[in-house]
Amino acid sequence: MISATRCTFLGCSGLGGSGNICGGQRRGYGPWRVTCMSPINDRNGSVVNVMETPLKEIKKEAVVEDVDDNPISGGGPRDVYGEDKATEDHFVTPWSVSVASGYTLLRDPHFNKGLAFTEKERDAHYLRGLLPPTTIPQETQVRKMIQHIRQYQVPLQRYMAMMDLQERNERLFYKLLIDHVEELLPIVYTPTVGEACQKYGDIFMRPQGLYISLKEKGRIQEVLRNWPEKNIQVIVVTDGERILGLGDLGCQGMGIPVGKLSLYTALGGVRPSACLPITIDVGTNNERLLNDELYIGLKQRRATGQEYSELMHEFMTAVKQTYGEKVLIQFEDFANHNAFDLLEKYRSTHLVFNDDIQGTASVVLAGLVAALKLVGGNLADHKFLFLGAGEAGTGIAELIALETSKQTNAPLDEVRKNIWLVDSKGLIVSSRKESLQHFKKPWAHEHEPVKNLLDAVNKIKPTVLIGTSGQGSAFTKEVVEAMASINEKPIILSLSNPTSQSECTAEEAYTWTQVIEPACIFALKFERIFGSTLTILFHFSQGRAIFASGSPFSPVEYKGKVFVPGQANNAYIFPGFGLGLIMSGTIRVHDDLLLAASEALAEQVSEENFEKGLIFPPFTNIRKISAHIAAKVAAKAYELGLATRLPQPKDLVKFAESCMYTPAYRSYR
Repeated sequence: MISATRCTFLGCSGLGGSGNICGGQRRGYGPWRVTCMSPINDRNGSVVNVMETPLKEIKKEAVVEDVDDNPISGGGPRDVYGEDKATEDHFVTPWSVSVASGYTLLRDPHFNKGLAFTEKERDAHYLRGLLPPTTIPQETQVRKMIQHIRQYQVPLQRYMAMMDLQERNERLFYKLLIDHVEELLPIVYTPTVGEACQKYGDIFMRPQGLYISLKEKGRIQEVLRNWPEKNIQVIVVTDGERILGLGDLGCQGMGIPVGKLSLYTALGGVRPSACLPITIDVGTNNERLLNDELYIGLKQRRATGQEYSELMHEFMTAVKQTYGEKVLIQFEDFANHNAFDLLEKYRSTHLVFNDDIQGTASVVLAGLVAALKLVGGNLADHKFLFLGAGEAGTGIAELIALETSKQTNAPLDEVRKNIWLVDSKGLIVSSRKESLQHFKKPWAHEHEPVKNLLDAVNKIKPTVLIGTSGQGSAFTKEVVEAMASINEKPIILSLSNPTSQSECTAEEAYTWTQVIEPACIFALKFERIFGSTLTILFHFSQGRAIFASGSPFSPVEYKGKVFVPGQANNAYIFPGFGLGLIMSGTIRVHDDLLLAASEALAEQVSEENFEKGLIFPPFTNIRKISAHIAAKVAAKAYELGLATRLPQPKDLVKFAESCMYTPAYRSYR
């Protein structure tokens, strides 16, 4: 680090001639900070000799004066960086001069305020002439930006505009996202982020997050140290093998960690500087990407087995060594065969959380607990049928079983018997147990084999149907009508993302559960004999589905009634859950913390929401919801002895709110 109180320069004949880069007119201004970075330097920023001509030794904390104020004979500035003299065979060190003022300040997304800089700030930070003369407050900037975003008709264009804003003005990005969360959440997160990942190579402009590939094996800790922020609290990491319901997108899966961490900040209040998105690139089995010249990742088949395990273990070890015991590592969109193994392997040694297994389970359990207020009974009174037995399906099933066991004091194996799963080969039954993957075996119950979902519905007679299959339109009209014939108010959760992969739409769920059932037709024929029977049965057939989905759907109007579908979005849970872990200094994730998060979310559903058919609260109050979730999670962590931040705050909700990042502009001196 070279610091100067009056002026700053870099001069070295090895850089293409000595000289000063700021000119004599800058004398008297300060303080300035200059950071010299080269391909080879120590971690304190001091200069290491990488040139043929040695740099003069510069003592630490020394003040460096201009050594040559004479005008250049040829006119114009000196070529300090060697740009004009460099050739392909003449190496140039990429020096970077970082100042807290002027042109550089306007291009620093962490500190840039655009036209919101005050007159005083413009004078103090050398911004005169670099901005138009008007001053616009942040609130006006937000109104301008939302109008700008709305001009784009294509969701992917809106996504790109939001990412561009994040790279230009971080605080304005988060202020815009918070103020218009319901409108912009589908843009920065599902479903649009799925399309962004599919086309990531085409729209890639500047890198976000850290890319750790097989090329960095043996050097991962060194790569982590290249990240400029050192106080990291949350890492979202993916290997891109199972991005949403879109399959193997390899390195292009980076859109998911970036999007998730944007929500950690906007919805959960975690500081953006404390968030680190990471993609582990071990190749891809996607032929289209391997043959795409714009693909940004390793063009090789996906590494497996020992090579994969060694890379992941080095990564987990390096993260803990670099950022400490309390950094939260969120696994995102790993394939089933790796997701369960990684979670099981590291849950006792690291603070790890798998959003696909645990986050999805927690938000769905919250929706089911809320739905019970509409259909009646307890979890133990209901029968659950899943289409899909992967990470999400088995994760939800297990958390339902844990909560049911907790409520009834019944053994876990016993309550699991009310939960049935269908995979690609049909109903999971005991006769298939030997061929099942280990995470499916607890759900293999005694029953005759059943090949398809419709037959499973008719034989199991579930009260709740949950889709986690990633198969669009898998809940056919026959399946939904079968649920309606069995239940007065069937609960149908179509959770697969993105929208194209949803098992059914909101309109289909509401429409197909409103047909007049055969029993009603029978009653119609004998109306005069049975009197009011027709009225009762027909009432049961109207507006009966309790529906929620993974992707957003618009309200549905059917026969004069408006149905508002809920969204079982993980964004309800993981931002507040992560904040609760961070603010309490929790060192391990326990299943009871997930149950606490579910209970906290279910408590936020109001009577007004229920009247609209919603089993989740609106996102407009998401930061308050996240604060309550964080408080519940932290309280449970303290109760279990997992929290390290002592003493425990008296009011955890207020403490959570006080910990939240706010995107309001700060005043500069």
